[in-house]
Amino acid sequence: MQKRNIDFLALFLLMLTTGVFWGTWFTLTRKLETFSAPEFIHIGQTIISNVAVPMRIILPSCIVFMFISLWMANNKKSGAFKTGILSFVLVIAVLLVTLILLVPIDNQIRDWTEATVPSNWTDLRSTWNTFHTLRTWMSLTAFGFYSYFLITPSNNE
Repeated sequence: MQKRNIDFLALFLLMLTTGVFWGTWFTLTRKLETFSAPEFIHIGQTIISNVAVPMRIILPSCIVFMFISLWMANNKKSGAFKTGILSFVLVIAVLLVTLILLVPIDNQIRDWTEATVPSNWTDLRSTWNTFHTLRTWMSLTAFGFYSYFLITPSNNE
């Protein structure tokens, strides 16, 4: 594949990843504390069932294509390349926050019912909210940095 196609795929996959996190944060997470337990369970389980499988493909593919794109960069000593590397590191951090901190909470929520919701569900919701917000902003920053890397002339010389 040509470098331009690799760059496009990496950016497209990063946009999809960022969009999933941004959309959830922008539309729901900012008001998460206002949801009752049944509302939270229903919304949480719906989101989990909708994104679990696609994100297992999209995020790792994004990381692979970003790596290849950076590997193929023309000017590895430029400031733009360093911005691309920082973006890549942030996406790895996004993956780690997701797998280490958020998925374990998701796995608990997936099994809850109104009758079995734990007494500390608001604490878990708050923890999930904090790390989802962190992940969202890391992803947005990564998208901005990677976009800058791609549009900077030193990457295309």
